[in-house]
Amino acid sequence: MRVLVVLLNYKTADMTIKALDALLPELRKLDDAHRAQGGAKVCIVDNDSQDGSYEKLAARGERDKDVVTVVASGHNGGYGFGNNVALRRGLAATGLERPDFFFLLNSDAFVEGPTLETLLAYMDEHPDVGMAGGDIHGTDGEPHTAAFTYPTLWSEIEGSVRLGVVTKLLRDRVVPRKTPAHDTDDVDWVPGASLIIRRQVLEQIGLFDETFFLYYEETDLCRRAKLAGFKVAFVKAASVAHIAGASTGVNKANTKKKRTPGFLLDSRRHYFLKHHGRAYLWAANVAYAAGLASYRVRYRVQGKNDPDYERALLDFVEHCVRHP
Repeated sequence: MRVLVVLLNYKTADMTIKALDALLPELRKLDDAHRAQGGAKVCIVDNDSQDGSYEKLAARGERDKDVVTVVASGHNGGYGFGNNVALRRGLAATGLERPDFFFLLNSDAFVEGPTLETLLAYMDEHPDVGMAGGDIHGTDGEPHTAAFTYPTLWSEIEGSVRLGVVTKLLRDRVVPRKTPAHDTDDVDWVPGASLIIRRQVLEQIGLFDETFFLYYEETDLCRRAKLAGFKVAFVKAASVAHIAGASTGVNKANTKKKRTPGFLLDSRRHYFLKHHGRAYLWAANVAYAAGLASYRVRYRVQGKNDPDYERALLDFVEHCVRHP
């Protein structure tokens, strides 16, 4: 198979169907063009929504069952877990059913034009690239960050203090990168909203680490790929419209008066512990707590409304104490 697209759903069946409908014209074109190689297919995974999503998606899949498969995960183990359900199916396939590439697409992401064809062509031309993402913007055209730097102790300082002079001093450590103007293979990681993966990468490094329920899982996967010698790329012409947070329920517009999701703090801790060790984790914890404290004091002195989660600092400190 040329490519297997993975669409993960959790209680967003209507939006997932919209993402599928945006994808199908290009997918069918690729399926016809690469029939001799097994074509192109999509696997929709319902991550145990328990709200009728599976039945709705299965009914929709019947209309295009030659290219669409709908499966139930049986358990909501998070983003990586749900995607792994489809990735394992693909890796276990034999002959022409075994995908050369996997393309992960969020249920709140909608391909525009020949996005998948563009990514496949780029991967063919750059065999040293193991993963690639494309240009992401909101449905209103507003650019979204689509290329990132690894989180570090320094980025924890910059991200918590949120002061112009600090950001300027640590500009090379800021996690969200300015979106590249052209194709490049020097990024650390790209988001899972639109991510193509070479099969050989997964065969060599394994699948998503399912300890991450949500967040940091694609950061970890890209990092492991780069450690294994593969490059991670950003492909400008591969365009996707994305409704940020629609599939996760977490976005900038709804953080006020909500508590920091526990899974976000868990994922952050696991990432630093896994890749840097306990001493580094605690240095990052102290840096982040101190920076966040200074930020909150500054906002109160200036009389501004705090845009953070409710009890953000207290929840962070309590989490660090509970999980040393």
